Amino acid sequence: MSLGEIWAILRRRWYFMVPFTVLSLLGGGYLYATVPVSYQSQSSVALLDSSAVARLAPTFGNPISNAGGSLIVTADVLIRTLESSDAAKELRGRGVTDPYTAGFAPASDSPLLVLSVTGTDRAKVLRETNTLTTFAGEQLSALQAAAKVPPAYFVQTAPVVLPQTPVAKSKNRYQDIAAVVILGVVSAFLLSILMEGVAVVRRRHRAAHPREPRVPDRVRAGPLGRRVDATAILTVYLVLAFFIPSNLALPALGGVGTPANVFALLGLLWYLATWLGGRILPAPGTRLARVAMCVLGLAVLAAYVADAMRESSHEEVLGADRGLIGFLVWVSLIVLTSAGVQERGRLDVLMRRMVVMGSVVAAIGFYDFFAATNIADSVHIPGLQTSVAQVTTMDRGSFTRPRATTAQPLEFAGMLAILLPFAVQQAFDPVRRHLHPLRRWAPVVLIAGALPLSVSRTSIIGLLLVALVMVPRWKPARRWAAIGVMTASVAVFKVLIPGLIGTITGLFASFLSNSDSSTQARTVKYSAIVPYLKEHPLFGRGFGTFTPDLYFFTDNQYMLTLAEMGVLGLVALLTLFVTGIHQGGAVRRLARTEADRELGQAFFAASLVALVISATFDSLSFPMFAGLFFLLLGAGASCLGFLRRDAAAAAVPGPRTSPPAQPADLVESR
Repeated sequence: MSLGEIWAILRRRWYFMVPFTVLSLLGGGYLYATVPVSYQSQSSVALLDSSAVARLAPTFGNPISNAGGSLIVTADVLIRTLESSDAAKELRGRGVTDPYTAGFAPASDSPLLVLSVTGTDRAKVLRETNTLTTFAGEQLSALQAAAKVPPAYFVQTAPVVLPQTPVAKSKNRYQDIAAVVILGVVSAFLLSILMEGVAVVRRRHRAAHPREPRVPDRVRAGPLGRRVDATAILTVYLVLAFFIPSNLALPALGGVGTPANVFALLGLLWYLATWLGGRILPAPGTRLARVAMCVLGLAVLAAYVADAMRESSHEEVLGADRGLIGFLVWVSLIVLTSAGVQERGRLDVLMRRMVVMGSVVAAIGFYDFFAATNIADSVHIPGLQTSVAQVTTMDRGSFTRPRATTAQPLEFAGMLAILLPFAVQQAFDPVRRHLHPLRRWAPVVLIAGALPLSVSRTSIIGLLLVALVMVPRWKPARRWAAIGVMTASVAVFKVLIPGLIGTITGLFASFLSNSDSSTQARTVKYSAIVPYLKEHPLFGRGFGTFTPDLYFFTDNQYMLTLAEMGVLGLVALLTLFVTGIHQGGAVRRLARTEADRELGQAFFAASLVALVISATFDSLSFPMFAGLFFLLLGAGASCLGFLRRDAAAAAVPGPRTSPPAQPADLVESR
């Protein structure tokens, strides 16, 4: 269905579009006029050891120098005390009636607490923050007195940041307004399309006995009249995902509000309009990926209900809402690729465009590495703001870790790792042998060459997995040539970039000896996350609620899934990865050409890489990697559907045709 056809439907169903749109705008205006602006004030408090303990060496009487990790437990006890119902009741008696929070300072491993109060009266919020800061010190002294701790050994509170001037927090207000407007417009759109679908069905029933000839709808020629298919929509999505830095998003939607994600949701509306209008049917044999998404959807909804049933903070509620939006983005990618792509040639076009765009991102990574910068930092788009705090150039050893247009070097490495198998498959594709070798092999060189530049274990693990999955399946001549090229590549990197290979091998050596600081930090976080798992083991705390600003980075997608969606979510996540691996193997088994067999192996390798490297970073928290993974998962289902239909068509015997009659003189001459 073209954009012109959709526009014609909306004009015919104006009695839905106009009232709903006007009501939504009026509702948004009413919220803007009646909902007051909220203000937030914060203070920071550090816990210090007692003066008696501070006299011991090596602090020599300085309590600040002994603010060590042993006080973290004390800080946790104080936080839980401040968030208790008894403390809230006493604070209300002192005039603190607005919502308040107490928690550890973000990205801090010391007993540093952040106290915040949010309300609509600026002066009152400041007074309440002062009261809360004073009350925290009193509660700590009361806890120690109840435990009969000698006063000389009391742990003290020291305000590090005094209560700040309240700052307006208008983001939540605009989020509510945007939600009302979007809900009204989308409801009008879906009702218009649904009524058009009902009208189409009725016309089909009356087609057998037409009363009068029907004049077909005319759509003006031009850009709006061009036919739009899923491949075109997904191409635009890839352009937005690859070339707009993934840390830039719409302020009202947070991290999930990247332009690519918003466009993917519009693509889902396009598919629904086309499907309800009777213009498209889901491609047969592609149901497996959508069933896996249903399993994930059950886990997401169960986690959302679990978050609603517990006493979660306002930030966690917003995180759960953003999680639902992100899940809808993933659903749209799965639906568009698996059910929307109707022609095999269009799927091949999409896969080639994806590899080409990925190679451009890899080329940007080369520039970042050798220029020791991040080109994405200079990209500023009006209306978008960064959703990742403190995105700066990251170094390891003497090398700058590139991230190109991704949010983090690990996302850069993971994204290229799952793209590499398809770049290799397309380079060997017999259909493309007429192209210049540079055109076929340049994506492979760029993508594979950019992976070690990220100076991470994730990139090397991805490279090794791709090689272990794809190379053994090749014929001996190609296999030995590939091994020679990989060996020579290591030598080239060692000569052209001295120290890079040694830095990478040092990463693995320190990991095996457990002397790496990043490995030790992950181990500490694994033990720190256990209490949250015990609280909600089955359904989790809520998808999208375990954010670093409220808790801490997990650096492991499986641990993050356990915290947010529990055991059910972990099973759903593993189901996704296993589905991708199964689809790759099924494509290889059903393929009748060498190119299709290698394409199936590429799907197998990409899903296996995603399965393994998700243990090295929270992969699905990054929009570019997550979007590419779900697009590939849907593309694997689409490819499997094409091969299944071809196999079914080949299994059906066709009518036998007799040979054409031949002239009698020709027969006699034979």
